[in-house]
Order: sequence, then structure tokens, then C-alpha cells
Amino acid sequence: METRNVPDYFGELLFDDRQMRSRLSSKVYASLRRTIDRGEKIDSMVAESVAQAMKEWALEKGATHYTHWFQPLTGVTAEKHDSFIAPSPDGSVIMEFSGKELIQGEPDASSFPTGGIRATFEARGYTAWDPTSYAFIKDKTLCIPTAFCSYGGEALDKKTPLLRSMEALNRQALRILALFGNTSAKHVSTSVGPEQEYFLITKEMYDQRPDLRFTGRTLFGARAPKGQEMDDHYFGVIKPRVQAFMNDLNEELWKLGVLAKTEHNEVAPAQHELAPIYSTTNLATDQNQLMMEIMQKVASRHGLVCLLHEKPFAGVNGSGKHNNWSIATDTGVNLLSPGETPYENAQFLLFLCAVIKAVDDYQDLLRLSVATAGNDHRLGANEAPPAIISVFLGDELSAILEAIEKDVPYNGTEKKTIRLGVDVLPAFPRDNTDRNRTSPFAFTGNKFEFRSLGSSNSIACANIMLNAAVAESLKIYADRLEGSADFEKDLHEMIRKTISDHKRILFNGNGYDDAWVKEATEVRGLCNYRTTPDCMPHLLDPKNVEMLTSQKVFTKKEMESRVEIMLENYCKTVRIEANTMLDMAHRQILPAITDYAAKLSGTVAAKKGVNPDLACAYETSSVSRLSVLADQISARCEELEKAILKLEGAADIIEESVAIKDTVLPKMAEVRAAADEAETLVSAECWPFPSYGDLLFSVR
Repeated sequence: METRNVPDYFGELLFDDRQMRSRLSSKVYASLRRTIDRGEKIDSMVAESVAQAMKEWALEKGATHYTHWFQPLTGVTAEKHDSFIAPSPDGSVIMEFSGKELIQGEPDASSFPTGGIRATFEARGYTAWDPTSYAFIKDKTLCIPTAFCSYGGEALDKKTPLLRSMEALNRQALRILALFGNTSAKHVSTSVGPEQEYFLITKEMYDQRPDLRFTGRTLFGARAPKGQEMDDHYFGVIKPRVQAFMNDLNEELWKLGVLAKTEHNEVAPAQHELAPIYSTTNLATDQNQLMMEIMQKVASRHGLVCLLHEKPFAGVNGSGKHNNWSIATDTGVNLLSPGETPYENAQFLLFLCAVIKAVDDYQDLLRLSVATAGNDHRLGANEAPPAIISVFLGDELSAILEAIEKDVPYNGTEKKTIRLGVDVLPAFPRDNTDRNRTSPFAFTGNKFEFRSLGSSNSIACANIMLNAAVAESLKIYADRLEGSADFEKDLHEMIRKTISDHKRILFNGNGYDDAWVKEATEVRGLCNYRTTPDCMPHLLDPKNVEMLTSQKVFTKKEMESRVEIMLENYCKTVRIEANTMLDMAHRQILPAITDYAAKLSGTVAAKKGVNPDLACAYETSSVSRLSVLADQISARCEELEKAILKLEGAADIIEESVAIKDTVLPKMAEVRAAADEAETLVSAECWPFPSYGDLLFSVR
């Protein structure tokens, strides 16, 4: 089989800048670039030319259909396919695709989550082309990335508020740059490199686990004799079957222009990671959604299943998605990198302080942006950051900020009083400190790593809140400095005051330490929202509504709908898990225990028939314990059923979500505890599901 060089096929299924430049006239191309780079409104004639070029390219690639590919509030992507064919008078067909069809679509919006924005009978919704994200071909279909809104214009997706947040940050960042005399930058954007963790198990074993098929995680399962204790899987030799999957995955992603870069084994058995190179946040979000879909498709080809749940297995690490976030100008300047001149360093410190202020002021928004039923199992465990949001800067940068706050010399490599605009920062290498894997929000040289995201989540939610919060900080700074009579003095004082006012959010220590939880909440006054029901209602706190609406990221109505939708998703997820658990317990686990106990009893009778004096201690004690466990499982299932029924009396979705957190989930844990003990007593051939040992160590 002939091997192709990656540069020869990279992006071959992507209608990217190379295709646009070669297929469009110079005038049309220039106009489209202004739309992409500066947000200018697209001309209808330009759209028509782009549509024709896009259609011809897609047909050459074998496409027969097109779709507006969008991201509704279901947590996955959506698409409605239309063929290019149109009837011809002679009875044949022609292939058509117009500028109008490119720019706008009209999928049925009635069955997508709206959180009360639309009534069920109000079906009309619109998709609108996002030219900043390249179209691509998937399964012989031209996929056009689009925003999705209601008939009344309300955002029903994740792309629309993300684009709004990026524009909000752009507006405020340009104001700050102008104060530093930067007139060359015309646009500021955020970039993201999301590291994606996942598990691979065999399809054969997946099919035998109803919990995995219905919920994405195991609801039962005793720990295997070996887990991740030896740390031998982390960065270990990649098994041949997994490597074949990774090779295939890379090729599929590279064809689509996804910059898949790094792959390795993660800490838990059967866990792996894929990390791409940075892309503009909007593009990175689309590509990450595409990456998760392609992962699952490619796994199926190899007889595997890719699990993206945040905690598919108890007792071993779950999967996250580290959101590496930075800010840069269209001239290539990273605004989170220390510079060479006094003004560059002053600018760096101002943007750094804007992020610190944003994280402190809106720690609740960052926490709820990563809140899901699945991620609740992971946050705070020893493989993920705690639910408390804090910022890690490292020792040297922390010392520099402390010196600025106290207006004293910095005792680093160069002893200088740091006067912004007068002295420069001491030598500050990009990676001047160790990484802190327990920190939710860590500075790593020229970017921040937000580590709290769950593996199955869209990165849009976290970046919407992060962009908006930083935009608000920059707005406050710009409002104060634009009328300043002494810019350098006021700049220095603003940075010093920010450090003083927001140093409570800075923490370089061990986020897993119980002492930190006490210090963070009781001394520093930081939020500790452990679950989705704890944090999600805070989206509607007055300060959050004021900020997000003033930055034009959300309307209040859109925010109210999202609280409703996210809590509904939480409740539905746990209800499905609870019902799956009951079904497995009643139809498989209890019968297995009963059958095995009967076999043991039969063995006792047979032995005593030969020798009545035999004690049969093992069989007798096992039957006795299994009988107790069976009764416990049955009783606890009955309690769980009653807890589920009580949910029907909840006054609203908030009350229902709290009841699920406080009653249903604890009851589920009790059922599991008894069943998992029973698994350790029943013979492997009699237990109805593959064990953790089978699931985690079967891929060779």
C-alpha cells in the first residue's frame, strides 16, 4: 500500500484559504478575507461566488450533499443534509448550490433545547454561515459551520455567544493597545489548544455493558487487582492495536485540517490523550467537536469504542480536556508573553492582571462553564483540579507581583524597583516554573491552562465565560486610563491595586490538600461549588447578568434558558443512570447472585450426600453473605425507586436537581456498593458483565 506524505493530503477535505485563493477572483477573495478577518458584512454577490466555488470543489471531492453543521445546546453537533441535485427539463438532474443556501438554512428548531425561549409548536429556526470557520467534507457531505438562532434571533447554540465573546474581547483589547501606542494591530483574538483525553475499550465488551451503552460510564464494577498504582501506563509504549487506531485517527484529522500533534498513553489503564496545535478559539472549538466525532468513528473501524465520559470507571483517573488559552494580535504579538522593553512588559503585566481580576471576579462563571453531571464525578478527585477556582503563577512571577504590590525592589536575578515604563522586568524565561497539575487555572509561560473542563464537553462554554470576563477587566482598565493625565503613574497604580485586590485568587500550592479547601473558603472567601446544582443557578446572579449583557455576549433571556437547559440535562442524565442501574440490578445482577448461590447450595448438598460430616465452610459462608447482599441490593433498589418517584413533586428544575444531588445519587452509591461486593464473591463465569480487569486491560 502506497504511503502518502502528510503535507500532500493535509487539509484535502477542507475548503481553506488555499482553496479560496485559487478558486475565487482576487476581488471576491479580498472581500471574503475582510469578512473573515474584520467581521465585515458579506456581500450577496460575493456569497454567490463563494457558493459556486465551494460546490465545484465539493463535487470534485465526491460530495453529493451539503449541510449546515451547527452546535445546538444538546452537547453534540447537528446537521440536516440536502443534496445538490435539482431537476432538469429533460428529465436529468443538475447540481445546484446558491449563495442564499450557503448563507442561511432553516432546520426545524422545535426539538432542540431552548429553555423556554421557544414553544414546542414554534418550529422555525435559522442557521447562519460562519465564514471564520472553514467548510469541510465529511461522509460525502459538504459541512458548512453555522450559528443557530431562533425565529426571534435568540442564540440557540454555543457558537453564537462564543463569537460574541471573542468580539467583546477584541473591542476592549484594541482600546488597551491604543493606550500603549499600538496602531498597527487591527484585531485581537484568543487561541486555544485543547488537550483531549479518552478511553479505548473493545466493542465486544462494551456491548455486554448496558451501563456503558446507555450512560457512557460504568454504574457497577469492583476494582481490578491492578489499576494505575504502578504508573506504568503513563507515557508507556503504545500497544499495537491502539497505535493502529491513532495512526488512522491522525490521517482522518489531518485530511480535515485538524492540527493533531501529540499522542500518548495517559495515567489510567486504557486511557490516552490527543493534543492539537493552537487555533483561533472559534476554529479550535469546531475542530474539537469534529475530533470527538472522528475518534468514535475510527474506533469503531478497529473493533474499539472511544469513551469520552469524564468518569467512565470508578477508582481510576477520569478524563478531562485542558484548555490552553492565549491572546494575540493579528500582527503576531502574544499579549501574555513578557517583552523586551519597558512598555512591552507593562503591557504584559496589564493583560496578566486583567486575567487575574477576571478569574477572581467571575470564578463562579468559570466553574459553572464546566459543570455537568459527568464532570461532577471528576472535579476534586486526585486526577483533576478541585471545584475551587484559583490561579497558579509560579514562584518567580508571584514574587514579581508581590514586589509591585508592596512597591519594593524585586530580589530576583536583577534587583530593581519595578516602575512600569521606567524599569524592565527581570529575565523571565517562558517556562520559569514547574507545572502545577492541581491548579484549575495555571499560567504556563505565555498562556493559561484551564484544566477543569470535562472530556465530553464543548470547549465553547468555558471560553465564552473566559473571553467575556477578561473583556470586562480590560474595559474597566481602558475606561480609567483613557482619560488619565499621567498614564504611567496611573497604570502602575492600577496594576498594583489589582494585585492587592485580587491576590486571594493566587495559589501556588497543592489544590488536593484538605487544608486548602478550608483556607480557600473560610479565609479567602472563594467559591466552592462542588456540583452542577450548586453552581448553575449563579449564572443569573445580578453581577453576572450585568457583565454578560453589557458585553453583548448573552441576553438575559438567553441566560435564563441556559440555566434551565443545563439543569434539565443534569436531571435527565442522572435519571437515565438511575433507571439503567435499576434495570441491571433487577434483570441481571440479582438473578446472577441467586443462581450462583443456588449452585453453591447444590454443591453443599452433593458433598454432604457423600459425607454428612463435611463443614462446607466456604460454600456456606458465601451463600450466607450473598443472601445478605441480595437482600441489601433489593432493598436499596426499592429506596432508589422511591427517591426517583419523589422527583415528580419538585416545584421546578432547580428543586429537582438539588433532590437528585442530595437523594438519588447517594441511593445509587448504596446500590453499587452492595453489588460491587457481590461481584467479588460470584464466579467470573456467572457474573453477567465484563469486569474492570477485562475492560481496562483487554486492548492489546
